[in-house]
Amino acid sequence: MKPLPLGVRIAAGLAVTALEQARKLPQQLAGLPLTVVSEAMQLSMRVQQHVTELAIKGDDVLSGLRPAEEEPEWATFDEEETPVTTSQETPADDPWEEEVRAIAEVPEFLPTYDELSIAQLRARLRNLDVGQLEELLRYEKAHESRPEFVGMLNRRIATVKTQS
Repeated sequence: MKPLPLGVRIAAGLAVTALEQARKLPQQLAGLPLTVVSEAMQLSMRVQQHVTELAIKGDDVLSGLRPAEEEPEWATFDEEETPVTTSQETPADDPWEEEVRAIAEVPEFLPTYDELSIAQLRARLRNLDVGQLEELLRYEKAHESRPEFVGMLNRRIATVKTQS
């Protein structure tokens, strides 16, 4: 028997395949919406990943062009959540206040205290004990009495005392 031409054989194969697929169609239709939704979600996730990667690359490039903020306005720290107390040891009209300021010296364990920003001081507070923190607080109150520094020192002293 002579084989049928290639075109006829391919056409017969296509017909059988189409019939098989038609029989499977009801089962595939039931899962089709789920498949479409799944593929759409995957595509969405891939797009989000690419957008995020581009943003990260852009941040890396742009970070070299502008200086970073020392402490962003929106940044909060656990130690800053309690209210700031600004009580002073001496009243504002005390005649001895100027003399107390003149006598108080920068603590030896932190000679650069007056040049430190609040963020720089915060980084150094974790290494100090209660006595040193109280000495810094007395010095701050006697000199500048900056509310944010006084508050931070008070909170740190309370934290260290509770941890002891």
